[in-house]
Amino acid sequence: MTKLRADAHRNRERLIDTATAAFAAADGTTVSLEAIARDAGVGIGTLYRHFPSREALVEAVHRAGLAEVSESAQALLQDNSPVAALRLWMDRYAAFVATKKGMADSLRALFAAGTMHPNDTRTRITGAVDTLLRAGGADGSLRTDVPAEDVVSGLLGVLLASHSPEQAHRLLDLLVDGLVATR
Repeated sequence: MTKLRADAHRNRERLIDTATAAFAAADGTTVSLEAIARDAGVGIGTLYRHFPSREALVEAVHRAGLAEVSESAQALLQDNSPVAALRLWMDRYAAFVATKKGMADSLRALFAAGTMHPNDTRTRITGAVDTLLRAGGADGSLRTDVPAEDVVSGLLGVLLASHSPEQAHRLLDLLVDGLVATR
């Protein structure tokens, strides 16, 4: 990828941020690219220069969100106990999953075309959970007998089955409670 001018880089980042919010709020409806461009404060031509198709924008949003959520585990551990970091990370993961509502069809198309692979996402998310579980295992605050893959499956179950953000929050609290080591 060629290096972007500073203003072009800002426009690209603003488009990704705006699209992320729009896709999260979409609740399964189609998000207008024109609305994304307008809300980002750029013209539709600028959007298409950076992202020649809806799928290209969806891919960028997905990759940016995945990088943020997977890399945040280590940063959260710097300022929080492993238990608190795990619970905070789960909220970030829930927000990442929420962005998928408005881009589900495009994501399916990208997976079907082989442009992106769902296993890549699962691997990075499982790695982040493993980082958090290992930190908690090292200080004795989290159980060491639960594989990260099981926690990720539990997270997905909670987020897919929840009927409201409040219910998801309560269920994520229960999941963390089940991971706390008993002394």
